[in-house]
Amino acid sequence: MMSCHYLLHLLLLSLLSVGVSSVEIQRPRGVPLSKRQFYEEGKSFTCLDGSRTITFDRVNDDYCDCEDGSDEPGTAACPNGSFHCTNAGFRPAFIPSSRINDGICDCCDTTDEYNSGAACQNTCRDLGRKEKESLQKLAEISKEGFLLKQQLIQEAKRGLEDKKTKLAEVQLGKKDLEEKVEAVRTVKETTEQPEKEAKERHLKAWEDEKAVIRTLKNQAKMNEVFLELDDDTDGFVSVGDLLSHSELDPDSDGSFTEAEAQGLLGGVDKVDNIAFEAVWNNIKEKYISEVNADTPAPVETPQEETREPVPDNDSEQYPEDDIPEEEEDDEEEDEDEDPDESDYKSPPTPQTQEKKDDDEEGAMPPYDEETQNLIDAAQKARDEFNEAERALREVDDQIGNLEKEISFDFGPNAEFGYLYNNCYELSTSEYIYRLCPFNRVSQKPKFGGSETNLGTWGKWSGPEDNIHSMMKYEQGTGCWQGPNRSTTIKLTCGKETVVTSTSEPSRCEYLMEFTSPAICQEPPSGSLPGHEEL
Repeated sequence: MMSCHYLLHLLLLSLLSVGVSSVEIQRPRGVPLSKRQFYEEGKSFTCLDGSRTITFDRVNDDYCDCEDGSDEPGTAACPNGSFHCTNAGFRPAFIPSSRINDGICDCCDTTDEYNSGAACQNTCRDLGRKEKESLQKLAEISKEGFLLKQQLIQEAKRGLEDKKTKLAEVQLGKKDLEEKVEAVRTVKETTEQPEKEAKERHLKAWEDEKAVIRTLKNQAKMNEVFLELDDDTDGFVSVGDLLSHSELDPDSDGSFTEAEAQGLLGGVDKVDNIAFEAVWNNIKEKYISEVNADTPAPVETPQEETREPVPDNDSEQYPEDDIPEEEEDDEEEDEDEDPDESDYKSPPTPQTQEKKDDDEEGAMPPYDEETQNLIDAAQKARDEFNEAERALREVDDQIGNLEKEISFDFGPNAEFGYLYNNCYELSTSEYIYRLCPFNRVSQKPKFGGSETNLGTWGKWSGPEDNIHSMMKYEQGTGCWQGPNRSTTIKLTCGKETVVTSTSEPSRCEYLMEFTSPAICQEPPSGSLPGHEEL
């Protein structure tokens, strides 16, 4: 729909192009032509608010008779009156009556200073000429912009058809992929079962082998300790032999008694090699070999935590919710950066008994050829399944994007569709503003600093009769102790697509001017009526 402002400009352009009549219709000074019928000389005048009727000679007599000031359209007598500037050759205008004959030229035709002696010059023709040139330029831009808009509409139609065709193809291909996913899933599950059974058999055999190794090692250690305790080589370990090892004290009270030693031997004074097995199971966790007694085991001291000093006022520097945006962004970037692997050292972890046993028993032997073949077949099936699932996810994403673009409101004829997935920038002395239509608006300092989100796409927000003339971007980065940032985009007709200006009318609320041929309207056809106010 053509805006009223635009129609008015074209109306004036039509007037200026045909010239102005040299005959001016007579009426009292300060009266517009639209109200001339109320001011007939020789007849009584009724105030326009109907409050009273006076003789016509009291009109413009420099005395206010009517409450609405309508009897003094050409003088400054009424404080609430208004004066009509004819401004032949330019635009007519109204000024407050108080400006009549005040020595300042308000009407370009000088009619407001008829009795002040001010040296006014009639500039209406010159102003009209300049406005005509400006309107002609605007009309040319509008005309060319509208032609470009028609091209955008045709391209949008072709693009829409292409997207619908592509969507149908992708949806058809999705069915094939779904069938493939189910097929490779079956193969995967079929090959994983024998793989699992073969791995379990291999692990069971290895666990059995480790158990045998541990038993033999334990038996050898037991025999070694028996011989070490049997100092007199009489073939027995006695209470006295145990008392030489204070670490075996059951209650660890520092006093290892004969009764406690006898208790470890099962209530007897001595045991032979066969009976020693039960004793060994009770003491092997505490026993320290005499061979290693003089060599103390290394003791690991826990690493002390290094803590950075905390400033005295650290807790008061910023309230929790009021951290400056740049610092927040810097922290996020630091978290995302991978640490330098060459500088990073993982803290030492104590070696578990299970790990020690594994080291003593050696690594699990490799799988036999039959088991490895089953593993390779299952892994190949898993890889094929994962690849098929990944391809299906990509197709789902592609379908979602196509459906979104097809259903998106890009204007009555999809003329704004060309803006999708494009971005436009405006550089000022301090910032670079970036507008990505239907996505987000951002601001970044020119001389270092993080980017600030000024709002993400919300909705079309123009008036009902022209809703696509404005865009609203909401829920941007929160202002410090303030609301979330938001941006309104005002679209104007232009041959180029460019951000022309930006401002911040209210705190954290931004306004951008954005020209685009997609907003241009069709110029009216035929001639328009001339101007009446002469």
